[in-house]
Amino acid sequence: MSFFKKLKSRLTRSSSKLEQGLEEIVAENAAREEAEAPMEAPETEERRHEVVNLPDPTPPAPGYVPAPVTEPVEEENAQIAKAPLDVEPAPEQPDPGPRKPGLLGRIFGAETKAAEPRRVLDDEMLESLEELLIASDMGVDTALRVSANLAEGRMGRKLSVSEIKTLLAAEIARIMEPVARPLPLFPKKPQVVLVVGVNGSGKTTTIGKLASQFRAAGKKVVIAAGDTFRAAAVEQLQVWGERAGVPVLTAPEGSDPASLAFDALKKAEAEGADLLMIDTAGRLQNRADLMEELAKIVRVIRKIDASAPHNTLLVLDATTGQNALSQVEVFRKISDVSGLVMTKLDGTAKGGVLVALADKFGLPIHAIGVGEQIDDLAPFDPEEFAQALVGLET
Repeated sequence: MSFFKKLKSRLTRSSSKLEQGLEEIVAENAAREEAEAPMEAPETEERRHEVVNLPDPTPPAPGYVPAPVTEPVEEENAQIAKAPLDVEPAPEQPDPGPRKPGLLGRIFGAETKAAEPRRVLDDEMLESLEELLIASDMGVDTALRVSANLAEGRMGRKLSVSEIKTLLAAEIARIMEPVARPLPLFPKKPQVVLVVGVNGSGKTTTIGKLASQFRAAGKKVVIAAGDTFRAAAVEQLQVWGERAGVPVLTAPEGSDPASLAFDALKKAEAEGADLLMIDTAGRLQNRADLMEELAKIVRVIRKIDASAPHNTLLVLDATTGQNALSQVEVFRKISDVSGLVMTKLDGTAKGGVLVALADKFGLPIHAIGVGEQIDDLAPFDPEEFAQALVGLET
C-alpha cells in the first residue's frame, strides 16, 4: 500500500468531518431552493379535454332564421367528423428496454451520472465554510485566509462538493508547499539531531523509526537515550535499536542527560557515525527545569562540536489539536527548533492543525506519522496530505 493510500485511509476522521460538513452545506441550500421553487398545477386529463366556448365575433343579420336541427342520416359509409382533440390513441409500442449508449459512449465507456447538487457561493455559504474549517482545527486566521482565497473570483458561482474539495485541496497544498522539506543531511560527521517534545507526543517512537530508516539507507546511526527520568522511554529505544541494528547509549535512571549526551557524541565520533540522535525529556509543567536541561545539553556537546546540534526536531501529537501551536511557541523559546514531525494523524479528527502550524510558523515539516509500524512515518508531501485531508480521490 502506498503511503498516500495509507494516509487517506487513516485520515478518515479528519476527511469525513470535512466531507460531511461540505455535503451538509451544499445540501442545505439545495433543499431551500427546491422549497422556494414555484409550484405549477399538474395538467389533468379533464383540463386537456376542457372545451372553451368563445363568443361568436360576428352578430347574426336581421331577419336571420336558424336552420332546423336534423338528426344525422345513418349510412354505412357515412363518415362522422370527430372533434379535433378526440383522437384515437396511438398503438402501444413494445418496451425497448435500457437505452444503449451511442458510439462514443461505447468507445469511452461513458455512463450518464446524476448531476451533483450545487450551491451558490455567497456570504452565507462562505461563513459556513469558515466555521467548518475552524472546527477541523485549522485555526481562525488560517480558516479565514483559506476561505477568502477559495472565494476570490468565484462569488456567485454554483459549486458542487467535489469542486469545493478540489479548490480546498489546492489552497491547502499551496500553504504547505514551502514547508515540506526532508530532514537535511550534512557532510559534517557526526550530525547531531536533538529531538524535543512533550511526553507522550511520540518522540521515542519517532527516533526509533528515523534511526531505522537512516540505517536502511546506509547511514551509521547512534542513539542517546537522554530522557533519563523515564525508564519506559529508555526501554522502548532499546527495542528499536535492536530492530534496526543501531547502538543505544543509556545511563542510570535520574542521571544527568547532558553527561550522557557528551559521552554519546564522543562515541559517535570514535566510531565514525553519520548521525547521533539524542532523546530528551519533555516535562512542560516545569519549563524552567526543562529549559536549563536543554541548554546544558547544548553547552556540553558544543565543547566537542561548536556547530552542534545541527538539527532540533520538535515532535508533535496531532490529537492535541490547537495545543500543538502553544507547544511550538514554548519549545521555540526553550530551544532553537529547526523542524517539525507530526505523529498520530491516524487517531484524530484534528488533522487541520498541521495547516495552521505551516501557516503561522513556517517551520519545515520533515515527516508525518500515521501508525506504529516503521513505514508509518514518511516524508511530508503537501499535495497528498491536502487530498487526504479533504477526502479527495486521486
